[in-house]
Amino acid sequence: MNQDLQETGTAPVQRDRAARGEFAVVADLLPYLRPYLGRILLALGLVFVAKLLNLLVPIALKRIVDSLNVEPSLLLLPVGLLLAYGASRIGVSLFTELRQVVFARVMARTSRQVTLKVFRHLHGLSLKFHLGRRTGGVARDVERGGSAIAELLDWTLYSIVPILLEVLLVTAVLVWAYDWRFAAITLATLLAYGGWTFAVTEWRTRYYRAAVEADTRANERAVDSLLNYETVKYFNNEAHEAARYDENLRHLENAKVKATTSLAVLNLGQTALVAIGVTAMMWLAADGVVEGSMTVGDLVLVNAYLLQLSAPLFLLGMMYREVKQALTNMERLFGLLDERQDVQDAADARPLAATRPSVRFEAVRFGYDPRRQILHDVDFEIPAGGTVAVVGHSGSGKSTLARLLYRFYDVDGGRILIDGQDIRRLTQASLRGAIAIVPQDTVLFNDTIFYNIHYGHPDARREEVEAAARAAHIHEFIRSLPDGYDTQVGERGLKLSGGEKQRVAIARAILKNPSILIFDEATSALDSQSERAIQAELERIQLGRTTLVIAHRLSTVMNADQILVMDGGRIVERGSHGELLARGGRYAQMWRLQQREAQGKG
Repeated sequence: MNQDLQETGTAPVQRDRAARGEFAVVADLLPYLRPYLGRILLALGLVFVAKLLNLLVPIALKRIVDSLNVEPSLLLLPVGLLLAYGASRIGVSLFTELRQVVFARVMARTSRQVTLKVFRHLHGLSLKFHLGRRTGGVARDVERGGSAIAELLDWTLYSIVPILLEVLLVTAVLVWAYDWRFAAITLATLLAYGGWTFAVTEWRTRYYRAAVEADTRANERAVDSLLNYETVKYFNNEAHEAARYDENLRHLENAKVKATTSLAVLNLGQTALVAIGVTAMMWLAADGVVEGSMTVGDLVLVNAYLLQLSAPLFLLGMMYREVKQALTNMERLFGLLDERQDVQDAADARPLAATRPSVRFEAVRFGYDPRRQILHDVDFEIPAGGTVAVVGHSGSGKSTLARLLYRFYDVDGGRILIDGQDIRRLTQASLRGAIAIVPQDTVLFNDTIFYNIHYGHPDARREEVEAAARAAHIHEFIRSLPDGYDTQVGERGLKLSGGEKQRVAIARAILKNPSILIFDEATSALDSQSERAIQAELERIQLGRTTLVIAHRLSTVMNADQILVMDGGRIVERGSHGELLARGGRYAQMWRLQQREAQGKG
């Protein structure tokens, strides 16, 4: 494990995320829709035409019924009305589908842009966030939030708005053609239905939020357990993991039951209100037919409009629920964008341009937690093309130097300079582009060996990848595999041994061809024979590059230009290998101890 892991803390980072209102979520979404205003207006126009045609269908049906309500001897087939009826129904479907075609790109592109922005933002967050986050939960929030954007646009703009438009049009027709009481019953039913739906949906939203939270927690537990599959097996804790996962599933089960039960209450009330409204209107229409003020065709028209409205009204409740749920999911997605980027480029940041840079740590102070300082006035310089090694016991702050040089964190005091330039005044992309690291704990992508080496320089040719593998003494091993460079390494590279993963990391760093190299226990996973074989190659690739070597085994840093001995976040000794041995201090003690251990193993 990383030497300084204990310094970062293992407790989840507590994120003080401000709660977003629903209007704030919509406001955040609007800028992404602005470029597609033309498509949106065209789609709305198609919706309006479809609803007008839908309004004509019952009118055509009324005319057909009235024309058939004559003496059998005078009965003629109303061909024109039948054709108009059929054309209206086809037109409704045609313009509805055209709307979907026009708007499909808007939904897909907007969802893609927001999701991509969140993904980039997550990569831009500091190491502090990623050490505290749970991958499964974040991935779940991104997945649900991206889908919710398309759902919100579809339900809101092209389902709820058309239904409201249809209600207004039908009400206008009823007022114009019939008694005002028809319109009054329609509006009363709609208002009662809407009020009930909104009130009950607001009440049951808490249960949906609880279900979403429980689902996220369960997914976090599952992903975390599966990523640590080997550890579970080592300690025979399958039953323990299943019990912890089941605890999350139990919370999810309870939340889903409450959500479903509250949905039944909502549906029952909706059905009752619609049934009352339909019965009242049919009673009024039937009474008109009996009195002779309305024809049978009028009764069919009113009934057709009622059926035409009742189905969307039932959908309106579902749409409102879906919109509320989509807003809840989007709130969590946009909430990720609220996570503060602790390390940001300065407004006047400039790119780093250096082929053989010098690196200087100048009175650097730093602590992962303000209550506990890790580095105390660390001061040293790596000359251009030179090599400085840092040694010391675990937890002394060695690996923290690499993190600060990469600017995963900003220093609390002092400066880090590259060619005299404070790295806080440089762009992070150019800074990290100039550095390559071989970490102690190598984690690989779940892809091929070729992809993992090629990752160091995505534009490199295949022969360059193979040359880097040869330099890292892993080419022959790769060639011996059945699938060669196309061999899959598995999740986090678990199909490879520790030494094989470390040599892949070395090859990746070589391929990047950086001006600054960092070796953080680069040979810790290698056996002594492999370490000796590759040490000479590592020293060769250091030539001409500014190199920081972090090591525990002193035999790997004997040829460094300068060796720093750290203890408790301070440099307690510095000098060459010979000078430090002659001094007889901390380094000399460590050297003698490691020599005795090596002889004992021999």
